[in-house]
Amino acid sequence: MSYLVESSQLVLGRGKAKAGERISVRKHIGRTVLLLGTTSLLTDISAEMVSTVLPIYIVFALGASPLQFGIVDGIYQGATAFMRLIAGVAGDRKGRHKPIAALGYGISAVCKLGLILAGSSLAAIYAVVYVDRVGKGIRTAPRDAMISLTAHPKALGAAFGVHRALDTLGAMIGPLLAFGLLAAAPRRYDAVFVVSFCFAVMGVAVITLLVRDVREQPTDAPSRRAAMRNALALLKEPAFRRLTIASGLLGLATLSDGFLYLGLQDRMGFAPRYLPLLYVGTAIVFMILAVPMGKLADRIGRGKVFVGGYVLLLAVYSSLLVPSISSTALVLYLTAFGIFYAATDGVVMALAGSMLPEELRGSGMGLITAVVASARLFGAVAFGALWTLGGVDVAVLAFAGLLTGSIALAAFSVVRREVAPGVA
Repeated sequence: MSYLVESSQLVLGRGKAKAGERISVRKHIGRTVLLLGTTSLLTDISAEMVSTVLPIYIVFALGASPLQFGIVDGIYQGATAFMRLIAGVAGDRKGRHKPIAALGYGISAVCKLGLILAGSSLAAIYAVVYVDRVGKGIRTAPRDAMISLTAHPKALGAAFGVHRALDTLGAMIGPLLAFGLLAAAPRRYDAVFVVSFCFAVMGVAVITLLVRDVREQPTDAPSRRAAMRNALALLKEPAFRRLTIASGLLGLATLSDGFLYLGLQDRMGFAPRYLPLLYVGTAIVFMILAVPMGKLADRIGRGKVFVGGYVLLLAVYSSLLVPSISSTALVLYLTAFGIFYAATDGVVMALAGSMLPEELRGSGMGLITAVVASARLFGAVAFGALWTLGGVDVAVLAFAGLLTGSIALAAFSVVRREVAPGVA
C-alpha cells in the first residue's frame, strides 16, 4: 500500500499552481478511490482463485475441448455486456452509484458457493459463471464512474492506475492461494470455492460499510428519464465514437488470460497445476506498473499509452507460434503481458472519462465496457472454435492479423486526434 500511495503523489499543474507542486493522494486521488481499490483487491482475490482454476478444472479434470472452454471463457469475458450499460444508466438516473455497485459485488460473492453445487455439470457451471458475470456487469460502470467523479480531472489516469494496482494485487494473491490450496489438497476445488467466497464477502463489507456514495449534482428530470437514450446518443460525439469502435475491435482480437496460459502450457509441457502461477507473474508486473502507466498517460497522452499496450500484446502472441519456450522467454512474455494490462485497462477508462459529461459518466463508461465485453465474448468463442478445428497456430495467426489491423485503426482514429491532457 505504501508503494501505491507514494507512487500516486502526482506532480500536476492546476490553474496557476507552481511547477512541481505536489498533489496529495487524499485530495486528488481520494479516499473513495483507495477504498474502492480495497474492495476490488478483496474481490479479485476471490475472482482470480476461481478463474485460475477454471481452465484446469474444465479442460483437465472434466476433459472439455478448447471450444467448450471457449464458451465458458466467453461467458466469463462478456456474456452480460449490456448489463454494464444498464447499470451505468441506472446509476446516472438515480445520481447514486454505490448501491448498484454493491449489489453487483454481492451477486458475485454468492456465486462462489454456486460453483460447489454445480459439481461436474458443464451446463450448471455455465449458468453459475453467467450469473457471476451479471454481478461484474452490474458493478463495473458504477464503480468506474465513482472513481472518475472523485479524482482530479488531470489525474484520472493515475487514479485508475491506483485502483487497478490494488485490484491487481488481489489478482496476484488469488492464484497463489488457489495454487497453495490445490497443492495441499489436490483436486479439492470445493475448498478453493469456499475460501473464494469468504474473500468476496469481505469485499462487499468494505464497499457497503466504508465507501461514501458519490452524489451527482441534480439535473432536470427529463434528462434522468432519458438516460438510456442519452447514453446511446454519446456515440454521436466523434471522439467517443472513435474510441468505442477502436476499443471494440481491439477487444475482439484480444486473447483471454486462460487461452494464453493454456497455449503456453501446451508449448512448454509443464504440469497443469502450475497454471495459476502464470497469472501471478502477469499480475506482479501489472500491479507494479499500473500507477506509473497511468501517470505516463496523463503526461504524454492516454491514447498513445493505450495503443502502445496493444502493440506489446501483439508481441505476446508470438509466444504461441514458436515450437518451444525457455524459462527466460516465459518471463519476458509474462512481463510484456503485464505491461499490456497496465497500459490499457485503467487508461481506456481515464480516456473515456475525459470525454464524458458528469451526468452521463456511468452511462458512457457502461456503454464502452459493454461494447468491449461483447467483442471479447465473440472473440473467445471464435478462438476456441479455430483452435478446435484448425489448431492453435491457425487461431493465433488469425487473431494476430485482426489485432494488427485494429491497432492501425486505433492509432489513426484515437491517437492522431487526441487532445493532450495538459499535465505539467
